[in-house]
Amino acid sequence: MDMQLNGKRALVTGASRGLGYATALALSREGCRVAINSRNPDSLAVSADNIAAESGNPVISLPGDVTDPAVPENIVRQTVEAFGGLDLLVTNSGGPPAGKFETFADAAWQAAFELNLLSHVRLIRAALPYLRQSPAASVLTLTSYSIKQPIPNLVLSNSIRSATIGLTKTLALELGADGIRFNSILPAWTETERVYDLMSHRAKMNGTSVEEEIAKQSQDSPLGRMGRPDEFANAAVFLLSPAASYITGVMLSVDGGMYKGTV
Repeated sequence: MDMQLNGKRALVTGASRGLGYATALALSREGCRVAINSRNPDSLAVSADNIAAESGNPVISLPGDVTDPAVPENIVRQTVEAFGGLDLLVTNSGGPPAGKFETFADAAWQAAFELNLLSHVRLIRAALPYLRQSPAASVLTLTSYSIKQPIPNLVLSNSIRSATIGLTKTLALELGADGIRFNSILPAWTETERVYDLMSHRAKMNGTSVEEEIAKQSQDSPLGRMGRPDEFANAAVFLLSPAASYITGVMLSVDGGMYKGTV
């Protein structure tokens, strides 16, 4: 299938590693001009070079912490200046720390709110004037299957990512008339650095090894394993692409069957 992405201009945040990196790489392979963002300038530059070397397409790195209110507008502006516009926006950020409800004071809740909701709000708000000028505008928010099936010991993520789903669905309804599509992907356990960090946390709590915790978690999937970042990226590229031009307001679980509900 032709994804009709050649020449499209994309910004992907949280893209120096994990799901964001995999998505940026897949978009670049499809012919997109891609700008990537994360907090660490050095690792981001390496990631940009690796993507460009593999795809042969231009990739620019825009370091910055998306929880800083000024950063979303700055990186959107820099993307537009570099590429002459913006067609695709992927809003992605790291997850908040693990822990139970009574572990966290107000400061932790506020930090998670900035990271997992307001970063999406500010990026989308900054991008809207340029997306309105695109004939193939598409926004993808990255959340988690925990909004359907809460994950133990992740109360911050379980709670605040649900608000991003509400935002995504609302904007699909509000801005469809402007030709802008909004969708979200709800990944389950995928082989990323963050998941290994969470498995390390579990192993310490349970007196086990990371490998044992991964094997235990993998049993939740009928496929008997965690997902790979490239499997997530394949779904992301499709939803972003003009090939999915009549799909908006969708919350797609990419979870290997780990979510057990029917809706």
